[in-house]
Amino acid sequence: MSSHREAPEISKDPVADSSDLYAFVSPDDPDMVTIIANYVPLQLPASGPNFFEFGDDVLYEIHIDSNGDARPDLTYQFRFRTELRNNNTFLYNTGQIKSLDDPNWNRRQFYSVTKVDAHGKSTVLAQKLPCPPCNVGKLSIPDYGKLADDAVKKLKTGEKVFAGQRADAFFVDLGAIFDLGTLRPFQDKHLVGQKLFNYAGKAVNATDKLNVHSIAIQVPLSAVRRDGKKKVRGRDPGAVIGIWTSASRRQVQVRKGDKKNVDVEVGPQVQVSRLGNPLFNEVIVPMAQKDLWNSLSPAEDKRFSHFVEKPELASLLPVLYPGLFDNLAKLNKAGTARADLVAILLTGIPDGLIDNFQNATGDTKADMLRLNTAVPPAKDPKAFGLLAGDLAGFPNGRRIEDDVVSISIRAIAGVTFALVDATFKPDAAAGLVEQGLSIKDVSSGLLKKFPFLGTPFDGFNNP
Repeated sequence: MSSHREAPEISKDPVADSSDLYAFVSPDDPDMVTIIANYVPLQLPASGPNFFEFGDDVLYEIHIDSNGDARPDLTYQFRFRTELRNNNTFLYNTGQIKSLDDPNWNRRQFYSVTKVDAHGKSTVLAQKLPCPPCNVGKLSIPDYGKLADDAVKKLKTGEKVFAGQRADAFFVDLGAIFDLGTLRPFQDKHLVGQKLFNYAGKAVNATDKLNVHSIAIQVPLSAVRRDGKKKVRGRDPGAVIGIWTSASRRQVQVRKGDKKNVDVEVGPQVQVSRLGNPLFNEVIVPMAQKDLWNSLSPAEDKRFSHFVEKPELASLLPVLYPGLFDNLAKLNKAGTARADLVAILLTGIPDGLIDNFQNATGDTKADMLRLNTAVPPAKDPKAFGLLAGDLAGFPNGRRIEDDVVSISIRAIAGVTFALVDATFKPDAAAGLVEQGLSIKDVSSGLLKKFPFLGTPFDGFNNP
């Protein structure tokens, strides 16, 4: 899946796990960029009395690189604090919650927003902003949509922010993909599946009806571009930004470490999770190095470039689907480095490969979600993004409805190698292979305005 359980250690620490990152020019305000960072994945809606929440001991950050050096020129930091109203009840709420300050809501969370510039100067933009509650059920929260709307805040500096529970909109047939790389629409062509199936299967969205915790922010485009311009051309290098998220904890935590019998945290912040492109750590980085990758800055990603140049999945596809990827097999046998994947994942796509498009950030190899901010929102978004001729879709940023799993598989299967080598002919199957899901397989639906992710599933109706 995108990054929900991508590394051994962070899978044990979901509160700090960066699970999805979205970045796109906002369709509800094309002068703004929307960035959504999801954490605390795979939440069962019925999880009382201790419902999910952000970590008070975690530093959550959204980083933006404007000049291509894979180091943040602008960072937004989010810190959370939990307050308990009543120490004598086990209940999350003691009655209906009708407002963000309702006395019936016992365990509330607040957060601060801090902006850090390229020189490390910090400015606190807001304090004690309220999160909405988790969606307990219709009896406890009769109008959840109103509470979520009330939790969207416009800052004096121009940003719009939201932090709280949302429905997970990432769609993936996780059960099939990690069952020896099965794609249900191709299950009867699979090396083992052809002995078990004589038909194509229907994919199952493994993350449907699960929730996440989202940090969403809208920022003026001029604030994230290299030269602070309000208008830029698509070929202007200053139009492209790189985005990634991270989560960090203090270096040392002492349980019950002071005279008041409370935990004590000391030392510098240590990064335990990060995320740029979907599936990078999940599928590209070997198991033995996944925890290391999570601890590093994107500026260190050159050391992982050989895994991008010769991805393991590219060698597995011809074996798992005999006869469907013969041209890919020849490419693998020749030992040719995948310059197309390096461009997509590590440097951005240079001008000249795709008509009227580029999102290159330079020679520094770094896993960042790259967005050309001069490309306007699509009037008719295509799930396959750039592969379908939709310049506003992945891997140009990432919209919520983009089928990043299928796009990535097609790219690894060889569809995009023809961009850098005109003599290469992709296998017919490479342009057809997909997981068989779309945003229509997400039960929650999306909002047409910020923060875009749908209302979280409630515990009463989703036991």
